[in-house]
Amino acid sequence: MRVNMIKPQKLQPGDKVATISLSWGGPGTLPHRYEAGKRQLQAEFGLTVIETPHALSDASWLQRNPQARAADLMEAFADPAIKAIISTIGGDDSIRILPYLDLDIIRSNPKILLGFSDTTITHLACFKAGLVSFYGPAIMAGFAENGGMFPYMVDSIRKTLFSAAPIGNIEPNTDGWTVEMLDWEDPENQPRKRKLNPSPGWKFIQGKGIRRGYLIGGCFEVLDWLRGTDFWPKPDMWQDAILFLETSEEAPPPSTVQYGLRTYAALGILKRLSGILFARPGGQIAPEQFNEYDEVIRQVVTEEEGLADLPIITHMDFGHTDPMFVLPYGVQAEINCDAQQFAIVENAVVD
Repeated sequence: MRVNMIKPQKLQPGDKVATISLSWGGPGTLPHRYEAGKRQLQAEFGLTVIETPHALSDASWLQRNPQARAADLMEAFADPAIKAIISTIGGDDSIRILPYLDLDIIRSNPKILLGFSDTTITHLACFKAGLVSFYGPAIMAGFAENGGMFPYMVDSIRKTLFSAAPIGNIEPNTDGWTVEMLDWEDPENQPRKRKLNPSPGWKFIQGKGIRRGYLIGGCFEVLDWLRGTDFWPKPDMWQDAILFLETSEEAPPPSTVQYGLRTYAALGILKRLSGILFARPGGQIAPEQFNEYDEVIRQVVTEEEGLADLPIITHMDFGHTDPMFVLPYGVQAEINCDAQQFAIVENAVVD
């Protein structure tokens, strides 16, 4: 079991935070979308947002220069004036920055790192360094939400990053969810709110009693890229963990999730866990298909591995669905199967 994770300092209005392009150069490609996220983040939370040296660089240049992206990250961690680092957007090649990272710099300069999707790669680097980091919104996806940020997400940011109190119960979003794609290339779409689908709540598909464990996980496809590298957690790091998983906007089919979970089983991971959290599937998947993912999860975990008592919650509000709540890596969480509740039972940041 992972213990003694380093927690960064909480945010407060007036703090300086840095944006970073760890993978795709979205801000350089769609600057109006980036500026909308920066503007809404500053207005809501009273933060001062700056860019790392290459955050706004041309996407093709960033693709050719992973060492520059890594240098931005190292400089942001080393700069004492910067209190948090926020990913601008995901992508598909953050894994190329790993050879250029210095985990000692991360460990010696603890601060908030926030992002999702391909940022999973950097989260696992922080996890290896022993630093709590945060799976949550990016500047261009989340903070730049069309027509203004969702209150559910704003509330999660405040509870998780701006308060050193235990985070407590996480309630399902009840105000509607969306994965509607409005073309970011058209600035006229920015003030247009996306259509919402009804939120029936989360689904507790199995489990008994109350189980606790620390949080680890990320984007399902991105995690798979790390297997076999030095950044994949050692076997004992999975002991008593609560694994959170979500699928990307590319909408991998249920069979992909099934095959991946079988690999986790073969690695001995599933039998070590305290629970599994599975997000509402990303991409253009009809809600009536969500249960197909539930079924393959249950098939692998229960029928094939015999883990009928392992708590599993699905259809949750994180990852490639909006609005989302924030998940802090390495922090203790609790699944109460009897009360059908999920809580993060400790603080993720310190005063």
